[in-house]
Amino acid sequence: MNIIGPDTLVFGVDDLAASSQYLIDYGLRDAGNGRFDALDGTGIVLRHQDDASLPPSLGTASMLRKTIYGVADVATVEAIAQELQSDREVRRLPDGAIEVEDDMGFTLGFQVTQRRTLNLPAETINAPGAPAQRAPNIVAVDDAADLTPRTLSHVVYFVPDVAKAEVFYTRLGFRCTDRFTGVGPFLQPGGSIDHHTLFMIETPPFMKGCEHFTFHMSGPTALMQAGSNFVNKGYQSFWGPGRHRFGSNWFWYFNSPLGCHVEYDADMDLHDD
Repeated sequence: MNIIGPDTLVFGVDDLAASSQYLIDYGLRDAGNGRFDALDGTGIVLRHQDDASLPPSLGTASMLRKTIYGVADVATVEAIAQELQSDREVRRLPDGAIEVEDDMGFTLGFQVTQRRTLNLPAETINAPGAPAQRAPNIVAVDDAADLTPRTLSHVVYFVPDVAKAEVFYTRLGFRCTDRFTGVGPFLQPGGSIDHHTLFMIETPPFMKGCEHFTFHMSGPTALMQAGSNFVNKGYQSFWGPGRHRFGSNWFWYFNSPLGCHVEYDADMDLHDD
């Protein structure tokens, strides 16, 4: 199934003002009506935790209410509906999207992707022994650079049964690219070659929820600049900066008022089938 990756994460928070300011300071664009977007239109939606339009909470401290996946076309939405309606309710929404619960109770949406195609330059480097990527007198660091995140990269779930959770996603064409022994799988949907768009970590049931989400930056320099700016605005670094072994992506994690960590990432590995 041609699932591209997460288009939107929906949160029900207790402090809308602080959470909104957090996402703006993180670098997302305020698109109005509680939506905060990256350059390609993927993003985060915030609602108050008591908003009647939200799906039910997970019954834990997690504030994530819904993960909306973008897919290639209407045929993929219908294929997902046909696959899942045999053993669970599939709710059809007025805009043509569908909504279901996975086997751990996470609410998922599937829609024809709303993301925009980007055509932007990548970060360049100069290294001894290799042809220069930046000409003489071209300075790498620009304090006025646009540090808006480019696209929603991945989401990480705490789940009480990793094996059962993984089976559900493999039904939808996700495949495991790497497995963190004793922790959980890194999963890649059929419409992406990113190392992963979903990672799951096995935890006790009371911890079920979102551990973190992250957006891709243009490169490690943008990650370092954005993270440094975030620290200077008073936000607390949780882990990083550094570089992961699984996926090779650069990372920098921060605490947040959204009930999870929020990461900047850059330069993830790509893998074909």
